[in-house]
Amino acid sequence: MMILVSCTAPTQISPTSTPTLAPTGTPTPTVVWFPPTPTQTRVVKAEPTATLELRPGVGDMIFEDNFSSDSNAWLLGQNENGTTAIGLNEITIAIIQPRAYLSSIRSEPTFSDFYAEITASPSLCAGLDEYGLLFRVRSTGDFYRYSLSCNGQVRLDRVVGGTAGSPQPWLVSATVPRGAPSTSRLGVWAHGSDLRFFVNDEYQFAVIDSYHDIGNLGIFARSAGENAVTVSFSELKVYQIGQ
Repeated sequence: MMILVSCTAPTQISPTSTPTLAPTGTPTPTVVWFPPTPTQTRVVKAEPTATLELRPGVGDMIFEDNFSSDSNAWLLGQNENGTTAIGLNEITIAIIQPRAYLSSIRSEPTFSDFYAEITASPSLCAGLDEYGLLFRVRSTGDFYRYSLSCNGQVRLDRVVGGTAGSPQPWLVSATVPRGAPSTSRLGVWAHGSDLRFFVNDEYQFAVIDSYHDIGNLGIFARSAGENAVTVSFSELKVYQIGQ
């Protein structure tokens, strides 16, 4: 299913997803959907592959989605924040509202240990506008979010119960292109609690985190300021990881 949400509170394109209003006079908690995190100034460089295999055990491809026009695994649609639509072998998120967030989660299959790659091509973005891959999605409020920013940074968020934290805050990367149009190949290697992240085959960072161990894949984009954001995704491939 696809989830279309604002930056402060997730919503779905569904008549059954209307949030319940809190009783008058009862305070409601603030959902931290995107946590403010400081930027680390260290520039990511690829690790020498001769001394360490950073993606061990990657085997045969077990799943592929070429985003054909007849795909029904992604719930498509629009709301006041923008649209998500499938075109010619790509799925595109177009955000028209300031500080809005749109995402789409694939209905199946689910993955636990895997290596996944997807191509992301922002055509309209700037600054801390961000986009990327959702993985091990267990619900609309429980998942990991691998982000690239339009000013050349990477990070990992862990969303639990609708509240996000950052096991890896923003990190300046020499690999992530600045601005748009641009194209990057995102890679996520996940084996148990060992999570490793790549851009264009270059290692970015690793995290040990065991909150989510299985779930679906998805995509997202967010406008961090007043400007519109458009990002297309293509060539989703998932490979098995051997023991």
